[in-house]
Amino acid sequence: MSTLVEKYGFKEVDPQALGDMEFNPYKKIDKEWFLVTAGDESGYNTMTASWGFAGIMWGKQTFTTVIRPQRYTKSFIDKSDTFTICFFDESERKALQFCGSHSGKDHDKAAETGLVPVFTDGTTAFEQAKLVLVCEKAYVQPMEGGCYQDRTLLDKFYAAGDHHVQYIGIIKKVYVK
Repeated sequence: MSTLVEKYGFKEVDPQALGDMEFNPYKKIDKEWFLVTAGDESGYNTMTASWGFAGIMWGKQTFTTVIRPQRYTKSFIDKSDTFTICFFDESERKALQFCGSHSGKDHDKAAETGLVPVFTDGTTAFEQAKLVLVCEKAYVQPMEGGCYQDRTLLDKFYAAGDHHVQYIGIIKKVYVK
């Protein structure tokens, strides 16, 4: 049984049930934001994100997150087979703002925000989360400048040439509070 279920009051639900939940990806990802976290007890990092995709790929529930090459979290997700996507309620907005504007190289984000890391399923989630998606990394692809059909996106979002890398994860477990 998961530490999230045993100690922190989460309920595990089948990933197939995501379609039956009140899970609006446009609201969850864009308006509420989320933490993408990789690593375990030996070391982890988290970062706030507001870009991503939730849907069906290869006949499975998946979540795609994108990370710029210079982000500290990228080294953790590159070394890990799993990562988590954690959604919170509005009471954690300040913590998410902090995690999105400070590097884990220079700050202990959990200590400075009060977020409590929970090591479960070979990765890291947070006690305060309301929804946790445990994802198994299935596909990694750098977003390349030559692939953009709308060239205005390059000027607007990638003037420095720091294109995101996309990570598609198969959702293996879902925990709700």
